[in-house]
Amino acid sequence: MTKQQVCRAIRDDIINGVFAPGQRLTEDTIAEGYGVSRVPVREALRTLEAEGFAYSRPYAGTFVAELTEDEAADLLEIRARLEPLCASRAAHRRTPEQLGRLKELTALGQDAVRTGRLDELTRLNSRFHEVLAEASGSPLLAQLITQLGWKIAWVYAVELPRRAGDSWEEHERICAAVEAEDAELAQRLVTEHIGRATVAYRLRDRRAAAAGSGS
Repeated sequence: MTKQQVCRAIRDDIINGVFAPGQRLTEDTIAEGYGVSRVPVREALRTLEAEGFAYSRPYAGTFVAELTEDEAADLLEIRARLEPLCASRAAHRRTPEQLGRLKELTALGQDAVRTGRLDELTRLNSRFHEVLAEASGSPLLAQLITQLGWKIAWVYAVELPRRAGDSWEEHERICAAVEAEDAELAQRLVTEHIGRATVAYRLRDRRAAAAGSGS
């Protein structure tokens, strides 16, 4: 595995809760788990620190970071402002190949929901939004959305399963608007899509807090 592959694997495991917030990330254990040497693990951990997925303490080691509520709220607001712009531009600038990829990802996501393969949805969802950003024709937007997408996946890692079906139906409508080159509709649909996901996240968070307090 390359450094990039090791970094992606560790990042995915942090997002999916394999490594819990506050857990120490030891080079030896990770290297053994992924079947690699310590060198790419050490480099990957530095990258993950820079991305905010990990932090280090002098003489103590590297640990999994914890996403605070303020950080989550900030990420959701940034997403709500950037992604509708991507959709609006994509309606006019997307290539046939990008449109085909959006449709393919939507079909894959819907099939995963139907067959109960929910563990695949985080990756498919992130890729859908990355391709939508790429279709905007702006390399800068695409780069920002890709980096933001990793953190958004972390926010939504335990999103309510009942939201999954609705989410992919919304993706299908976004694809249709992009195909029709309707920039205004694409922008509005993405805005509504993000709004519903944000509400689902906040409802989940409140329910978790209530359960924790015994309410």
